[in-house]
Amino acid sequence: MGLSGAKPATFFFFFMNLALYLLVIVITSLEVNLGIRDSHKQASVLTIPARIFPIYYPFGNMATGYVVILSLLAGVVGFTTSITGWSNAAQPNASKLYAAFASSLITWSLALLAMGFACKEKSIGWTGDNLNVLESLLTILSGTQLLGLMAIHVEIEELVRFGGGLV
Repeated sequence: MGLSGAKPATFFFFFMNLALYLLVIVITSLEVNLGIRDSHKQASVLTIPARIFPIYYPFGNMATGYVVILSLLAGVVGFTTSITGWSNAAQPNASKLYAAFASSLITWSLALLAMGFACKEKSIGWTGDNLNVLESLLTILSGTQLLGLMAIHVEIEELVRFGGGLV
């Protein structure tokens, strides 16, 4: 029937994104733990506007809190999307592929948002090694998520072109 062109690429990107999002979750969980542990002690000596800032981290700069929180959110959503997308792409049904595409699109937008804040944090300067790794991972994930979206789109087009699974 000729429907196997994009399927290996789709599974490859789902697997690669699964591993990368798991790495993002681990790094951001460690950063959140460090931030919670050390922020009370560090923030007590700051002036009043910075002391009551809700997302203060004792390392990095003032954009670090946003990067860490959005990265954790993007990591959890991306990990879940990769697992469910893998399951949906395994079935040769257009409606399942549309569901995988929609969830991957949401994940890509969250990854782009986290990457944007990471770029802002990088432009401000003064970040640590773990944050540099996280920023690099977010940049890589934004690209691989886009490539995964394109692979799903090609698979949908093949399925529709050959008339299979239109339900």
